[in-house]
Amino acid sequence: MIYTVTFNPSLDYIVAVREFQLGMTNRTSSEWMLPGGKGINVSTVLMNLGWKNTALGFVAGFTGEEIVRRMQAAGVETDFIWIEEGMSRINLKLQSVEGTEINGAGPVISQEKVQQLKDQLSVLGQGDVLCLAGSIPSSLPDDMYCSIMEELQGKGVTIVVDATGALLVNVLRYHPFLVKPNHHELGDIFHTVITTRAQSVEYGRKLQEMGAQNVLVSMAGKGAVLVAADGQVFEADAPEGTLVNGVGAGDSMVAGFLAGWLETHDYAHAFRMGVATGSASAFSESLATKPEVEAVYKRVSVQSVSKPDQRAGF
Repeated sequence: MIYTVTFNPSLDYIVAVREFQLGMTNRTSSEWMLPGGKGINVSTVLMNLGWKNTALGFVAGFTGEEIVRRMQAAGVETDFIWIEEGMSRINLKLQSVEGTEINGAGPVISQEKVQQLKDQLSVLGQGDVLCLAGSIPSSLPDDMYCSIMEELQGKGVTIVVDATGALLVNVLRYHPFLVKPNHHELGDIFHTVITTRAQSVEYGRKLQEMGAQNVLVSMAGKGAVLVAADGQVFEADAPEGTLVNGVGAGDSMVAGFLAGWLETHDYAHAFRMGVATGSASAFSESLATKPEVEAVYKRVSVQSVSKPDQRAGF
């Protein structure tokens, strides 16, 4: 079974405003609302691709009820833990002003609720997949991902981590199956600026040296690279298309890679699926559907720039 964890789910209110004027009343030219949070996006896209999964995390208030309602309407199984006080956050995504966002804080999560989540995860074992995605609320310690992964060590769970900065670096010693920074986030980890795919490969290998198995780096219009656990390196150009909505594109790439890997256990196909799915979401007002992904998949060309080195696995 596939599970995702989103510590701070949201309702994402995505709006476009023509000729936005600061300090004035502005009216939207388009608007829509989606359940948000990186793990929730991964769950939604996996379901769109035909992969059943369960979304875990914490919700509160009337916004939490709406998140659950929308997730279940999309066919995603949920087993969220309810927080009695506060409400799940609403994030405003103002598309027409250089991707400006205003993100809410979310409810305070107690240690008792965290333990409930750990109890849920304690039943995971061989063959299960867990995706830990997104930031940790300020009410929780920043080693939360480490704590979860430590308790799952040796159980045969395939773990994906989509996080940034220290939250990502600190989990590498537990050898996550996949990490997916974008090139800006990868550069921030090593206090440098990454502008080329060759640099992404170089620093992706450094993440491997620190413990990651597979490193998938998205580079927006410059494509993507995969530094695979078996020594292979793949590159892909960004497929042609019109950017409509970048929200959730990176999470969609994670979902696409997972779907491709679980289907064939072939890195080239998984990478191509990841690039296609992330791009399909970027070309759509909502998260990618299976027909959209299949159409973009045909336009994705993957190049192998390094062969397997037959090294021992983790």
